[in-house]
Amino acid sequence: MRYERRVPSLVLLNVDGIECRYGSFRVLENVSLSVKEGDFVGILGPNGSGKTTLLKSISRSLKPYKGTILLNEADIYSLKGIDVARQMAVVPQDTTIGFSFSALDIVLMGRNPHMTRFQMESKKDLAIARKAMELTNTWHLSERPINELSGGERQRVIIARALAQEPKILLLDEPMTHLDIINQLEIMDLVKNLCVKEKLIVLAVFHDLNLAARYCTSAVLLKNGKIFSAGSLDEVLTSENIKSVFRVNAIVKKHLVTNSLFVLPLSPHKSSPARKCSIHLICGAGTGTALMKVLLDEGYSVTAGVLNVLDTDFETAQFLKIPVTTEAPFSPITEKTQKANLTMMRKASTIVLTSVPFGHGNLQNLKATLEALEMGIPVFVVDEVPIESRDFTNGTATALFAELKRKGAVFVKDQNELLSLLNVSEEKMRPSKEATTRIFNHLKPGRSHEESDITAKPEKAAGGMEK
Repeated sequence: MRYERRVPSLVLLNVDGIECRYGSFRVLENVSLSVKEGDFVGILGPNGSGKTTLLKSISRSLKPYKGTILLNEADIYSLKGIDVARQMAVVPQDTTIGFSFSALDIVLMGRNPHMTRFQMESKKDLAIARKAMELTNTWHLSERPINELSGGERQRVIIARALAQEPKILLLDEPMTHLDIINQLEIMDLVKNLCVKEKLIVLAVFHDLNLAARYCTSAVLLKNGKIFSAGSLDEVLTSENIKSVFRVNAIVKKHLVTNSLFVLPLSPHKSSPARKCSIHLICGAGTGTALMKVLLDEGYSVTAGVLNVLDTDFETAQFLKIPVTTEAPFSPITEKTQKANLTMMRKASTIVLTSVPFGHGNLQNLKATLEALEMGIPVFVVDEVPIESRDFTNGTATALFAELKRKGAVFVKDQNELLSLLNVSEEKMRPSKEATTRIFNHLKPGRSHEESDITAKPEKAAGGMEK
């Protein structure tokens, strides 16, 4: 659908140092931003940070106590309401309609700014309304009373009304409220397409950071009524910013399919009592990622290695501040790194080997596990995937697995069984004083790790390998 425009081609919205209040209570302070045609700006922040208030101020519902809002260099509060309505449409957070208008009647209300008083809708107005309803998949609801529709259906009708208004600026306040997944994607794809093809300006309030990351071109992050961060998504959606504003740890990565950022929030750290034993993970290729967080939450000290820099488990360890022995990307484990890993393993109370695939590049990890077992350190093997299906060493890894089982390694079927056994046998994992002396200064119960002397530095930090 190609919208006909009645405004100049250049539309620029400037918010300059506004302060907004409800009575004497200040909600926004010194907020400034500038948007141009085609921008899709996500307004993010926790509850009460001023997101909706910012949209209200831009839409002329709440005049700023201080500052100005300019639309094409004109103060928006000096313009006539009908002139603003021809350029700007709003989809509010909640819409209450007191009468049982049909869905089509509601959408046709979006044509009011383009009509004179008492003027009836023309064929053109009806065609625009129908097109907007078809785009939002609501035309089949056209004769239904608005109050008989579900929350999601009603929300799509309100979005259709905003599109029928043919705006140059679209303000969306939590637009995906009540919508199921398919409708969320269809509506957001539609809005994004209008940004790209019709140069529509969109400012949208989001609680879903992943939805914002997928569709927005930039973002404004609010905290306590002030702009905490603004700019490109890469600049705004960082683990550090999310931690500072939302008080939650989160992993931020690029999605391989969409090429957009995605945010994985982590549950707050549990206040479990600290355990006097440590666990060293032999993992890689993402097989240790979930286990690292679980073990930390259970109160264990955790180390890991050897991991290639940029491996998924390496990045998780970095994020969780877990000491790790590292190897350069794409590189096999060297003798120097192997020695550093063995040093780290000797300081652990037990070793956990995950269902990581084995090739010639990381086979040394399996040999190190066997060596630790021979030194008397308990070894647990998470055997979720048969070794035969992840052995790329012509049988060498399979033979080492058999040796581990023969020499007393404990094989478990999954993470849950591992945790159960760890909790039950915690006392058994703590080496005795005699064993501590005998086994290369094995870590005594309660002794902390020293990352500086057990972490090998990678020779380079480019490229990546998930073994």
